[in-house]
Amino acid sequence: MNIMDFNVKKLAADAGTFLSRAVQFTEEKLGQAEKTELDAHLENLLSKAECTKVWTEKIMKQTEVLLQPNPNARIEEFVYEKLDRKAPSRINNPELLGQYMIDAGTEFGPGTAYGNALIKCGETQKRIGTADRELIQTSALNFLTPLRNFIEGDYKTIAKERKLLQNKRLDLDAAKTRLKKAKAAETRASSEQELRITQSEFDRQAEITRLLLEGISSTHAHHLRCLNDFVEAQMTYYAQCYQYMLDLQKQLGSFPSIYHCNNNQTSVAPIPSASSNVIGSSALTSTSGLVITSPSNLTDLKECSGSRKARVLYDYDAANSTELSLLADEVITVFSVVGMDSDWLMGERGNQKGRVPITYLELLN
Repeated sequence: MNIMDFNVKKLAADAGTFLSRAVQFTEEKLGQAEKTELDAHLENLLSKAECTKVWTEKIMKQTEVLLQPNPNARIEEFVYEKLDRKAPSRINNPELLGQYMIDAGTEFGPGTAYGNALIKCGETQKRIGTADRELIQTSALNFLTPLRNFIEGDYKTIAKERKLLQNKRLDLDAAKTRLKKAKAAETRASSEQELRITQSEFDRQAEITRLLLEGISSTHAHHLRCLNDFVEAQMTYYAQCYQYMLDLQKQLGSFPSIYHCNNNQTSVAPIPSASSNVIGSSALTSTSGLVITSPSNLTDLKECSGSRKARVLYDYDAANSTELSLLADEVITVFSVVGMDSDWLMGERGNQKGRVPITYLELLN
């Protein structure tokens, strides 16, 4: 027998086996043929494996979304992974925000209160970005990779053996059907021999599948350790972020209290506004006896022709010759001028005089 004849006979046998399985499967679905049921333990293992596969995929995909919210970036990383190439390093969102803040603070002037605060915030955002990058790398290595290895490795092997078990069962049931239909003694003897062979192959495949499925418990134990690693990585990340923000808050806490406002907006932001001429929400007395200007006090100052002393809350660089530069904590004289913008007062320091923003001042009693 030459190789061609052998291949033809093998193809014919395979076609016959495939046809026999198809007929058996169809008749089972139509209720015209009996089906050998798997034992309850094996069915339970199969259900557990399928459940593990489904939820592992969902957890893995959602973790990827959590670590990388940008879908385009995820696709790019997937392509590079399939090509076995390292994805190019890209700046993440906290790092980009931090860089914008630093650039803006530098442009506004590091010597100004707002510029200095922006630079400090930017540096903190960049630290958070670095921590975020470390979280992604650690989680991908210790959590996502083991989950992916199960889906693409262990479960694919289980699925392959499960498919073989299904085929062996169809062969077994087809042999049972042929035995029932056999009438001649010779045909019946041949059918009985076929049944013994298919039963043996089915039992052997069921045992192989069972051994693989019982490994799911070990998979759960391994994934539990990986989950602990993921939680630890998140804990480290959030602890770092908290410490960074705590340090930043302490640094910003050195700025005047006028910077701070709660969710009810009971104080006014330090940026001059055309719609507001209020420095504070009420007359707040400090331990030094200073009073932040209330709406009524500011109105009195605007309407009277007299002058008042005011303490400078933080540095201010004059934008032009009509304005007066200010230094934090110095005391100057201020007074109103008819026709001047409501957000400004006229300031006087010795022989120097110029416009000053009211939000940079604290009027004294």
